[in-house]
Amino acid sequence: MFRLVNWYSGLGLATKQFIYLFVVTLVLVMVLAWRNLSEAENLLKNQVIRDAELLVGRTNQYIDASLDNVENMLLQLSTRSDLLEEGNESLAADTLRKFANYNSSIAKTLYLIRTDGKVFSNAQVNYDIIGNPMLPELYKLALENYGAINVSEPYYSPMSGQTLAYVLPVTDLNWQVKGVIVAEVNLGILTERITPMIYQSYALITRDGNIINRFDPRDKLLPFQAGTYPPVLQDSFREQLASLKIGVSEIEGTGSEPLVAVKSAKNRLGWSLAAFIEEDYFYQDLQKLYNNYRTASIVWMIVLLLSAYLLSRSFTRPIRRFVEKMDRLNDVQVVAKLPVTRKDEIGRLTQSYNDMLERIQTLLQKTKSAEEQKKEYELKMLRSQIAPHFLYNTLACISSLAKQQRIHEVRETIRSLVKLLAFSFDKQSEYVSIEEELEGLRMYMYIQQVRYGNQYKYELDIEPCLLQYRILKLTLQPLVENALFHGILPHKGGLIVIKGKLERGIIRLYVRDNGIGISQIEVRKALHDNFEQERSKYRFTGIGLRNVHDRIRIHHGAPYGLRIGSAHGVGTVIRVDIPVLTEHDERLGVLS
Repeated sequence: MFRLVNWYSGLGLATKQFIYLFVVTLVLVMVLAWRNLSEAENLLKNQVIRDAELLVGRTNQYIDASLDNVENMLLQLSTRSDLLEEGNESLAADTLRKFANYNSSIAKTLYLIRTDGKVFSNAQVNYDIIGNPMLPELYKLALENYGAINVSEPYYSPMSGQTLAYVLPVTDLNWQVKGVIVAEVNLGILTERITPMIYQSYALITRDGNIINRFDPRDKLLPFQAGTYPPVLQDSFREQLASLKIGVSEIEGTGSEPLVAVKSAKNRLGWSLAAFIEEDYFYQDLQKLYNNYRTASIVWMIVLLLSAYLLSRSFTRPIRRFVEKMDRLNDVQVVAKLPVTRKDEIGRLTQSYNDMLERIQTLLQKTKSAEEQKKEYELKMLRSQIAPHFLYNTLACISSLAKQQRIHEVRETIRSLVKLLAFSFDKQSEYVSIEEELEGLRMYMYIQQVRYGNQYKYELDIEPCLLQYRILKLTLQPLVENALFHGILPHKGGLIVIKGKLERGIIRLYVRDNGIGISQIEVRKALHDNFEQERSKYRFTGIGLRNVHDRIRIHHGAPYGLRIGSAHGVGTVIRVDIPVLTEHDERLGVLS
């Protein structure tokens, strides 16, 4: 998101405007289109659901009407108690065949069961061969409801296949039970008649949650148990069916695909009909609407993009040309002014640019001149910062030596002081050779040893090949002075070592002392604050570590300068990185 904001911020005003208009218009149209499409989807879905609810209700009524024939048949047969008397076996079988043929659309097998266990059937021969083990349980079921019709749960019958039975006791005029009439329903025909009435899949559920209808093995909506024929629903799906509420619900089908289930109220037998519709069914009629929206959106986006591009091009093309010319501006000192060929706002902008460029060139010349003078004054000032206390203490030391008749030491001290002052005030060049810098350092160290005696020692370890190279004047002296006053003297003595070597094309000079050292906080502050200025009144100059570091970076750039490392109680090491420069380079003017 942050990158997108940065990218948008870098665009031109006209481009921003048209992108904004395009995006806002696109979002508005897409929101309106999405709302209209959603409303159309909801209307269609609601209409399909209402139709499904109406269809399920009518189908349930059809089931009731179809089963009414079975009940009527049982009621008629229950009045024929004479069929159960001895000697009427043939009449009973013929009567059952007539009723079965008349009601063959629903009732598949009829039975008359006498109290003595004798069974008559409309398919007597088949019964005599294969029998029906469910008849004893059906006989008991018929006697449980005080003469009313009972309906069994679905079961498998050798005579009728997967079925369920209507049962009713048969009594004589004295209400004595003579037997039981049983009618096994042809569920296959019932399923075939219901299936065309439902959109896709359905389940006819008993009051105990059992499934009555047979399923088509090719049904892809409902999850079946593997390796079963005829297909049997998975137990988890059957549990979902049992918990469905009347009306419209959502349920998971095969592969957890969402289904819409429309469940009817229970009929007088306690059965419910649930129809299942896959969600994609609701949207298949919306495909044309989707295509129209898609086509209109693509055409509209192309027209809008083309319009935005043409408008942006007509407004921003002159500005882009002007920007391209400005981008080619590398050096304002030598660049030519842009030609003014227009009289509109772009022309006035070009003229203003030319005027601005002329003013910038003038200001740059003045600024450059002022910076050069400032740089020269600053460097001169740094070189001229000779501390008066240093002269006072040095002269006092010479006076003391003279009183002691130490003439040789007086002579050498005065000579070292004169040469040191001459070295510092020399205005011929800002640069000296490393050999000359070391010579000035020797004179300074001699004066300090005269003042402080043998409290400290110093050693030089400079590669001879480095002595010819050029270095900024007074680079090493402030570093040695810092080591002396802040490391050695507080430590009551010590050693200062100055080393120099060439590493990877860079001259590196090291000033190391074994004094008291400084903390890491002071190390970090040394090159950013006036670390030692408060205690510099007895030093030769006011040039500190920060001054040396800044002078090197001013002349040679950021890669060069000072690096400080220190450990408390161990000592301090200051490394000076400077480029390899010769006297020839100084004459060519490449040093600064």
